[in-house]
Formats: sequence, C-alpha cells, structure tokens
Amino acid sequence: MERKKKLKLPNGQEVDATVLSFQGGGEHWNEYLVDDGTVIRVKLVATEVLRLDGQYDAQDNPIYLLQSTNVMAVSSPDKLKRKGS
Repeated sequence: MERKKKLKLPNGQEVDATVLSFQGGGEHWNEYLVDDGTVIRVKLVATEVLRLDGQYDAQDNPIYLLQSTNVMAVSSPDKLKRKGS
C-alpha cells in the first residue's frame, strides 16, 4: 500500500509525494584524519525516501527527496581526552 505525504517546496509550492520503502545497499564511512591526531568517521544514513508526484528533472527522471541523518564517530588520542572521567 502506497503512503502519500504533502510537502512544501522551498519556492512555496505544495506537492504530493509518495513514501517509498527501501533497503540499504551498504553504508560506508568517510574517514578524516585531523592534524591533532583525531580520527573522525562520518556516514550518511537514509531515513526516508520520497518520490515527488508529477515532478521531473531535466532528463525526464522522477524527482526524489532523501531524508537522512549523519552519524559520527570520534577517536581522539589520549592526550586530548578529559582527565579524571
């Protein structure tokens, strides 16, 4: 059963959207080494996928909206960690 949702676009236009179920194909981490020795790992995790009804891009593909959240993990050297906790 399809679930519908109303969305307001940045230009103020209100459109209908179809909420789609999805499966992750693999969520990979981006890793950043900071000059102080800390390693920061970040990944984007999709929480909802919507297809805008009757809306198409310049190549005639349907327009999708992806709701997501960022997940972050930090690994700092001992010298930067708070003492006594």
